[in-house]
Amino acid sequence: MKTIAFIGLGNMGGPMAKNLLKAGWSVNAFDLSAPALADVVSAGARAAVSARAAATDVDVVLSMLPAGQHVEAVMLGDEGLFAHLPEGTLVLDASTIDAMTARKLHAAAREAQIAFMDSPVSGGVAAAQAGTLAFMCGGAVDAFLRAKEVLSAMGDENKIFHAGSEGAGQVAKAANNMLLAIHMIGTCEALAIGAANGLDPAVQSEIMKASSGNNWSLQVYNPWPGVMPGTPAENDYVPGFMVDLMVKDLGLAAELARQSEVDAEFGEKARTIYQALQKRGFGRSDFSVVLKSVLNSLD
Repeated sequence: MKTIAFIGLGNMGGPMAKNLLKAGWSVNAFDLSAPALADVVSAGARAAVSARAAATDVDVVLSMLPAGQHVEAVMLGDEGLFAHLPEGTLVLDASTIDAMTARKLHAAAREAQIAFMDSPVSGGVAAAQAGTLAFMCGGAVDAFLRAKEVLSAMGDENKIFHAGSEGAGQVAKAANNMLLAIHMIGTCEALAIGAANGLDPAVQSEIMKASSGNNWSLQVYNPWPGVMPGTPAENDYVPGFMVDLMVKDLGLAAELARQSEVDAEFGEKARTIYQALQKRGFGRSDFSVVLKSVLNSLD
């Protein structure tokens, strides 16, 4: 049985680790949150007291952490994993971080002769639970081929992409989430206009899904309460993909746009809208809570 160290067991990481267990992997798990760690241990993982302890005698290391500084803290420096893992160990970072940090990690991995890939995910908590995530991978082809065995235990094998060279996965993810934010806002606005003029949001959703306005938010993440069972909208917009994380990701996209001299006007507008939600205290709500802003019902 192959062993994987799984570091970071939040709303996404926990279900991903459980799917690895279901697929027959032995999982050494670590998280600073005792309840998150206990939840995965109850599914069959072994608890570790540190990231370094989790990564001892493993075939693969996978991290799912909030931001670039957290990944750097785990991987780099004299106490980081790169300094202690055997040469050739496959390390996958599924976190969403900035491309520059991802490239820094690739350079350090090369020096340590570690096979590293930036492998951010898409699909949200529901896909993490169902094992149907999409993965966008940046790095060497041989590392990608090795990674597919691991990633297919957590994702749809038809949605595991080699985006390109070092950092390409993070570039793809930033662009994707910028588009996600834009079409979620547009979906909320369209549904709100229809409802204000007497249309049933469920009927309007079906019309748009069958028409040119179709998008992911309509298909699997409808923001209007009472339309789609199992979405955050059915539970007052918790849990899910937090507004705080969307603001972070839109910041990553904005920085990439600036570096690339791309005028991402809609992306910047979306960031402004989500920052306003954050300031109103909705940072830990699911990003589809933007419907409340569109309806002027934040209070």
